[in-house]
Amino acid sequence: MSDIETAEADWPSNYFNYFTEIEEHFQRARGTGLFLLSPLDWALIESWKTAGIPLEAVLKGIDEAFEKWRSRKVKRRNVNSVAYCAQAVMEAAQRAPGTSKRGQSEAPFSIEDLRGHLTNAAKALRANPNPALEDVATTLDSLAADAETQIKQLEDLERRLTSLEDKIVAIFRAAQTDEDLYAIREALDRELSPYRGKMTAEQLSMLERRYLDTAVLERAKIPRLSLFYLH
Repeated sequence: MSDIETAEADWPSNYFNYFTEIEEHFQRARGTGLFLLSPLDWALIESWKTAGIPLEAVLKGIDEAFEKWRSRKVKRRNVNSVAYCAQAVMEAAQRAPGTSKRGQSEAPFSIEDLRGHLTNAAKALRANPNPALEDVATTLDSLAADAETQIKQLEDLERRLTSLEDKIVAIFRAAQTDEDLYAIREALDRELSPYRGKMTAEQLSMLERRYLDTAVLERAKIPRLSLFYLH
């Protein structure tokens, strides 16, 4: 069974291991298990997840991008970013047949894992002095207390966590100085510069937003709420 067929068969485990599956597949395609993805790579993968790009299309796009790279007679540089595969991923996604909504089967993590993820996130928010975070922390505590129910409706829970995270990002972005935001955007432009020609304006816009949001949360030492970050 191919990697792509395996990804399809193992849903929903791979649905919540979207990032890990792509990271490992990219490392295999590149030929090294020691290569670490950059913040830009993680933001790009998250933009694919947010846009609903199927995992199998991403894996196929990565393979096709590397096949094209290896077929070149002259290779000026190694492939050092997932962004190199962006165009091939979008082409693979466009070719992918429409998929019906899959039913939700057994969760890829335990109730205890889910409760711990939500509880730890609430604690991290309360460790920050910003009082505006208390409402979010209280909501996370409520979800944690109801983990047995929440694990049966993971898609709804993921949407709710995404909304809460958007609220947190808005709070911290409002508190950033102009210098902080400039430094984050400068880092983004530096990383993204070699790959801008491989992405559409819409893709770039989504990628920039996810990168900036992630950078703001990292600076505030706030963990990501999404179930994709539950390990």
